[in-house]
Amino acid sequence: MASSCASESTSQFPRWNYKVFLSFRGEDTRRTFTGHLFKGLENSGIFTFQDDKRLEHGASISDELLKAIEQSQVALVVFSKNYATSRWCLDELVKIMECKDQCGQTVIPVFYGVDPSHVRKQRESFAEAFDRHETSYKDDDEGMEKLQRWRNALTAAANLKGYDVRDGIEAENIQQIVDQISKLCNSATLSSLSDVVGIDTHLEKLKSLLKVGINDVRIILGIWGMGGLGKTTIARAIFDTLSHQFEAACFLADIKENEKLHSLQNTLLSELLRKKDDYVNNKLDGKHMIPDKLCSKKVLIVLDDIDHKDHLDYLAGDIGWFGNGSRIVVTTRDKHLIGKDDAIYEVSALPDHESIQLFYQHAFKREVPDECFKELSLKVVNYAKGLPLALKVWGSLLHNLRLTEWKSAIEHMKSNSNSGIVDKLKISYDGLEPKQQEMFLDIACFLRGKYKDYAMQILESCHSGVEYGLRVLIDKSLVFFSEKCQIQMHDLIQEMGKYIVNLQKNPGERSRLWLVKDFKEVINNNTGTMAMEAIFLPYFNSGILRFSKKAMKNMKRLRILNIERSLTYDGSIEYLPNNLRWFVLYGHPCESLPSTFEPKMLVHLELWGSSLHYLWMETKHLPSLRRIDLSSSRSLMRTPDFTGMPNLEYLNMLYCSNLEEVHHSLRCCNKLIRLNLNYCKSLKRFPCVNVESLEYLSLEYCSRLEKFPEIHGRMKPEIQIHMKHSGIRELPSSITQYQTHITKLDLSGMEKLVALPSSICRLKSLVSLSVSGCVKLESLPEEIGDLENLEELDASCTLISRPPSSIVRLSKLKIFDFGSSKDRVLFEFPPVAEGFRSLETLSLRNCNLIDGGLPEEIASLSSLKKLYLSGNNFEHLPRGIAQLGALRILDLRNCKRLTQLPEFTGMPNLEYLDLEGCSYLEEVHHSLGCCKKLIRLNLSFCSRLIRFPCVNVESLKYLNVGECSRLGKFPEIHGRLKPEIQIHMKRSGIRELPSSISRYQTHITELDLRSMDNLLDLPSRSVG
Repeated sequence: MASSCASESTSQFPRWNYKVFLSFRGEDTRRTFTGHLFKGLENSGIFTFQDDKRLEHGASISDELLKAIEQSQVALVVFSKNYATSRWCLDELVKIMECKDQCGQTVIPVFYGVDPSHVRKQRESFAEAFDRHETSYKDDDEGMEKLQRWRNALTAAANLKGYDVRDGIEAENIQQIVDQISKLCNSATLSSLSDVVGIDTHLEKLKSLLKVGINDVRIILGIWGMGGLGKTTIARAIFDTLSHQFEAACFLADIKENEKLHSLQNTLLSELLRKKDDYVNNKLDGKHMIPDKLCSKKVLIVLDDIDHKDHLDYLAGDIGWFGNGSRIVVTTRDKHLIGKDDAIYEVSALPDHESIQLFYQHAFKREVPDECFKELSLKVVNYAKGLPLALKVWGSLLHNLRLTEWKSAIEHMKSNSNSGIVDKLKISYDGLEPKQQEMFLDIACFLRGKYKDYAMQILESCHSGVEYGLRVLIDKSLVFFSEKCQIQMHDLIQEMGKYIVNLQKNPGERSRLWLVKDFKEVINNNTGTMAMEAIFLPYFNSGILRFSKKAMKNMKRLRILNIERSLTYDGSIEYLPNNLRWFVLYGHPCESLPSTFEPKMLVHLELWGSSLHYLWMETKHLPSLRRIDLSSSRSLMRTPDFTGMPNLEYLNMLYCSNLEEVHHSLRCCNKLIRLNLNYCKSLKRFPCVNVESLEYLSLEYCSRLEKFPEIHGRMKPEIQIHMKHSGIRELPSSITQYQTHITKLDLSGMEKLVALPSSICRLKSLVSLSVSGCVKLESLPEEIGDLENLEELDASCTLISRPPSSIVRLSKLKIFDFGSSKDRVLFEFPPVAEGFRSLETLSLRNCNLIDGGLPEEIASLSSLKKLYLSGNNFEHLPRGIAQLGALRILDLRNCKRLTQLPEFTGMPNLEYLDLEGCSYLEEVHHSLGCCKKLIRLNLSFCSRLIRFPCVNVESLKYLNVGECSRLGKFPEIHGRLKPEIQIHMKRSGIRELPSSISRYQTHITELDLRSMDNLLDLPSRSVG
C-alpha cells in the first residue's frame, strides 16, 4: 500500500487532520479500556480518530480508515487477546507501520491483558490466531505473503516503547498515556514551527500580550496589518502552540468568505462543544446561545480575516461570553474593527535578514545559493519591501532558473514596478504561458473559493491541459487548494488578476465580467465587444435581468455565461453566442432556445427552473456536450433528440413535472453516467436507456411510468437504480441478472407492483429490502430465505398476510416489519423455531393478530430489542414474551381487547412500555416494579384499569395515566424520582397523590392534574 503522508503537505509547516489514530479490536476493548482511553484523549483536547461504527469484516479495510491513518500524527495500537484474530486489525497495523517508516508517524503500543512477548513472537492467543490464518491461506501464495507482513508488523510494533497495562489502576494508566501524547503533540507542533521565518519573535510578543499563564483574566487580541504580511500564519502558530492549554479551541479560517454568520456560529459551537450539530438557524439565536453554552468554558478562539463589525459582534461579542482564562484572537486588515480596550498586535514587514531567509527557502529550497545569486537575491528582497507573500511568489518564480533568466526577470520587475504590490506580483503572471494566464484570470475573477471538482469542470470546458496548468499555478504560489479542497489564492494575488482585467476601463471591452453593475452597463448601453470571454454572476439579485440582442451579438467569443438566482426577465433571449462552452442560466424565460443557437463546443448546459417547453425542435450536433441539467423546468414536455450528443455523461431532469417522454435516441448515449428523472410525475414513455457506462439511474416518484425502460448494453456491477414510489408494474430481469452485488433494494411506494420475481432471491449480497407501501403486493417469493445476508425486511402497508415458511432461515435478519397503517386481513406469523436468532426489531402493527397469532416460542428471539404490536386484537400475549431479556421497547397501543399483561421480571432492560388505548386492561402486573431501566410508561385511555400496584422510577422520565377514570390509587413508587420527570394524570380517577410526590416535588418539571374529579387533596408543599 502506497502512503500519501499528511506531513508531505505543501503548507508552510506540516498539518495533521488527527492527532491520534486508535487501532483496537472492537469486541475486546471498545466498551472498556479503549472507550475510556478515547474519552480521556477527547477531554484533553486531543483530536482522535476512532471508528465508532467499526465492522471488522470484509476483504480489506476501507479507504476512509487508510486515509485517517495517513492523516494522524500518532497511532495508538491497543493489543488485546483477540487482536490477531481480526484481519482488519492486522491490515490496519501494517498500514500504521508503513506510515511510521515513510511519514514519520509516531507509533505507541499498549498491551492490554497480553504479554508483549506474546505479541512480539506470536505466542499464546496470537499463535492460535495465526494457526487459523495459515489454514485459510495454506494454498494461497499471496495470502502467505500477507501473513508474513502481519508477523513483521506485530514484531516491529511490539519492539517499540509503549505501555504494559496488565497491572495497575486503569485510570492512572490511561492518564499516563494521555499525558505523554499531549506532550508529544505539543513538542511536534513547536518543532514544525521552527522553519517558519520570524515566528519565534511573533510568538514571544503575542504570549506577552495574551498574558499566557494568568487564568483569572479574559483577553481579546487583534492581529492587524495589510494583506500578505502573514497574519493567518502567525495566528495559526499561536493557536497550535497554546490550544492544548485550554478546555476547548477553535480556529475559524477565512471568515469574510462565509456569508452566513449562523453557519460560522454552528461551526464554533460544534468545535468548542465537541459535538457537530446545527445549533442555530439565525445569527440572533447564535448570539444568545454562544454565551449560554460557553460561559463556563476556558476557550481559545481564533477568528481569521474578519472584515465587518458583525463578525466580532456575533461570534465573540463580549469576552464575558466565555469562561475565565479564555483568549480570543482575531486577524484583520481593518484596525477599527478591534475594540478600543482590546490588545492590538500590528504585524510589520519582515526585517532584511528574515526576508532573505524566507526568499532563500522558496528560491533555493534547502540548497546553499552560489555567490553570483546572492547579490541578485538582495535586489529581489529590496523590491519586496519585507512582504512575505511577494518573497514567496518571487522565490518560487525564480526557482531553478539560470543566472541570465534571473537578471532578465529582475529587470522586468524594475521596469514594470511601482509603489503598489499588485504590480510587483504581476511579474509571476507575466511568466505564465498564455493558456495558464487564461486559467489564472478565470480563477481570480470568479472561481476562487469554489470546490475543486466544480472549478475543474468549468476550466476543462474551456481549456486543455488543466491539471498541468494548475500544477504550474500552484508551484508559482499563485493558487492553492484549501483543506476543504476549495481553490484559493491570497487576496493580493486575486486583486492582481482583477487589476489585469480591469485595465480596460470600459466594461464592454474587458475579457471577463463578475459584477452585476458592469454587466447591466454593457447590456443597457449595447457595449459588448469581441473581447468578452466570460460573464459569471453567481448571485444576480438586483432587479430585472435583460438581454440585449445587439450587445450579445457583439460577444461572439463568449465562452462562459453563468447567471444564477435571477428572478425576473425583461423580454426574451433572442441571441446566444455559438462559442459558448459553459452555459448556466436560472429561470430561462422562453419556451425554447434561439433557433440560431448552434453551440458545437458546448460542454455544460444548465437551465434550472426554466420556462422551456422544449430545448429545440430539430436535431442538434453537439459533440462536446457532457452535462445537461434542466431540473425544475416544470413546463418542459419532452427531451431533445440525443442523436447528436455522443459524449453526454450527465442528464438531470429532476422535478420536470410536465415531462411526458424521454426521446428513444437516449440509447445512443453509451457514455451516460448519471440519469435523474425523479419527480417527473407526468412521465409515461421512457423507451430505452444505454447502460454501458451508467452508474446511477433514478425514477423515484415517476408515478405514471408503468414500464421500466429497455436496457441497451451490459449493466455495470456498481450501478445504482432507484424506483421507489414509481408506477412500474414489473421489475426488469436485468436487475437480478447483473446486480447480484447490490446490498440495498428500495421498492417502497410502488403502488402498481403486483409481484416480485423469484430471481430476486439470487441477490446474495442483499442486506436491505423494502416493499413498504406496495399496496397491491400479496406475497413474497417462496425462496426469500435464500437471501442469506438480509438484515432488514420492510413489507409494511402491503397485502402480504402470510410470509413464506423459508423466511425463518434469514439468520442475519435484524429488522422485520409487516406493520400496516390500518387493519389488514388476518396475519399469520411463521413459527420461529430456531430462526430469527439475530432479530432486533419486530413490527406487526395493525396485523389483526388474535390469541395464538404470536407463537409461544417467541421467547427464542433472544436478540429482540423492539417489539411493535399496536392495533391488534389479541386478549392475551404468549407467555414467552415474558422471557425476552433483551427487550427495550414494547408497544401495545390500541390493543383494545387486551386484558392481561405478562410478567416483567424477565425483561430487565425494558425502557419504553406503551399501553395507550388498551381499554379492556384492568391490571398492570406488580412485577413492573422490577424494571429499573424504564424511561417512558404510557397508560393513557386505559379506561378499565383498576390495579397498578407499583412502578420503578429510577430512570423514569415520563408517566401518563391520564383518562384512566377507574384507577383510584397512584402506584407505589420504587426508587428516587428523576429531576426531569413528567407526570400526567388528567381525568384519572386517582383520589390522593402519593407522599413521594410531595417528597420529590421540587424535581418534577411537569405535573398535569386537570379534571381529576376524585382528587381529595394536594400535597402540603406546592409543586416547584
